[in-house]
Amino acid sequence: MEWGFNRARSTNSADKHSSSRSLEKHRKIKRRGFFSPLTSRILLVNVLALAILFIGLLDQGRYEKDLIETKVQSLFTQGEMISAALAESAYETRLNGSTALEPSIASPMLRRLVKRTKDRTRLFDGNGYLMADSQSLLGPQGATVIKVVLPPIADNDTFRIFVKWLEMIFWDPGRNLPLYQENSYQRAGDYREVERALLGEPSSEIRINESGRLLISVAVPVQRFKKVIGVVFITHDAKKIDEKIHAYLILILSIFAVALCVTICLSLYLSGTIARPLRHLATSADRVRNTPGQVKALPKFQGRNDEIGDLAEALNAMTAALSDRLDAIDRFAADVSHELKNPLTSALSAAETAARIDDAEQQRKLMGIIKDDIIRCDRTITEISEASRLDAQLSRDENEIIDLGPLLSTLVEVSQSGSPFTNHIQYVENGKGPYTVLGKRGPIERVFKNLFDNALSFSPPDGEVKVEIRRDNENIFITVEDEGPGVREGSLEKIFNRFYSERPESEQFGTHSGLGLSMVRQIIAAYRGDIVVKNLKNSNGKIMGACFVISLPACRA
Repeated sequence: MEWGFNRARSTNSADKHSSSRSLEKHRKIKRRGFFSPLTSRILLVNVLALAILFIGLLDQGRYEKDLIETKVQSLFTQGEMISAALAESAYETRLNGSTALEPSIASPMLRRLVKRTKDRTRLFDGNGYLMADSQSLLGPQGATVIKVVLPPIADNDTFRIFVKWLEMIFWDPGRNLPLYQENSYQRAGDYREVERALLGEPSSEIRINESGRLLISVAVPVQRFKKVIGVVFITHDAKKIDEKIHAYLILILSIFAVALCVTICLSLYLSGTIARPLRHLATSADRVRNTPGQVKALPKFQGRNDEIGDLAEALNAMTAALSDRLDAIDRFAADVSHELKNPLTSALSAAETAARIDDAEQQRKLMGIIKDDIIRCDRTITEISEASRLDAQLSRDENEIIDLGPLLSTLVEVSQSGSPFTNHIQYVENGKGPYTVLGKRGPIERVFKNLFDNALSFSPPDGEVKVEIRRDNENIFITVEDEGPGVREGSLEKIFNRFYSERPESEQFGTHSGLGLSMVRQIIAAYRGDIVVKNLKNSNGKIMGACFVISLPACRA
């Protein structure tokens, strides 16, 4: 049985999609080194995130502030204890009965109280004059013990130099701090915190010394019966705070160095699990492109349950489909050659015979044979062209939702009215619709139109062709039944092969190319459907006709 296409022959020989396109230039697959662009990007992203975190940790302003506040509170506590002890040593003057500090008592007491703290402590009286200094040897304004800070020994350690460089960038204690200055004759007015303490308010200040080191000072009032009789002034060289900040930087650098090494190793491992398989796939795919006609399998990476494995599986499926397509093209070319060679050979033989005979009647018959063969070649070429363009049409056009109920009803009417046969087509909708599928209207119309024409051509005169549509939850089924001779049992699958032709005996040979069923199955398969044929038999096993069953996935309207 053959499924014929009754289509008007195209007169336009210039197809807009020419098969002789010039090949586009492809970018050559480059041999990458160990650090491929993808590896570099992965490294850059991971190291950049780590660097941002590292820079954030280097900004230790809050840490430094907490250390200073803790030390200030400690100095206040120390100053309050000294102030309380000195207040107990105060005496009442004979002149006006006021309370005051006695230098001869307060000065030795001050030295004993601050002996273990090593913080410089000064005592100002209620009038703002310096009364005692823990670093003074001979008196309040006498000789002072001077500590000279020697310059650090030159350090050639690269790591320590780097740490100092970071300290200069991220930790500059003298950025907004005043310089500590000390006059040879000191008064309370030289220090703002002392002035505030004389008013009864404990106060603190942060300065830097000449070497750039932090200097923390607190002033605590000495009160006797709620009267300020002096001020304890403590200055602390914050060397330990500098050392803690330095140790903090070294710790952060050590952690960063370890984290950087781990990040680089993990990034290289990650890039290796991504870049190398991708490069392998790209090289294999490029090898397929450069060896036309020899489609080789790509790496499968079956052990990978990730996107790379999915990509490899998809590329292998694509390669297998390409291999099948190449095989189909080879078979198609061989079939085309065979189908065209027969009528051409017949026409050539008829032409040679006509040239050797003089009988006009025989020559006329031979000319008729030549004409039929040429028409057959033309029809075959036209349908071959249609089959060649079918793949492109199915892949390029956008799918749409099609309701097969109204479509089949219209096609039945058109086929019935335009058919040269006297048969009748009966259309039945079995169940409720809608009968919607996803596809392209043109190819689907072609399938059913030729199904109807084919059934009409095989049915006896005044016979009936039955078209029925039904659906379930997932699929839509269309059956086309005729009352013809059916299909030979051995040809139920062969009729879907290209150029297979089995027409009624009453039909002239060569009027159909045999491409119909092959193209119809191709269209149905493109929409994830299926088509089968079976014979209709009565209770005695006699064939009563053929039945084509099409199933297509249903979709929501």
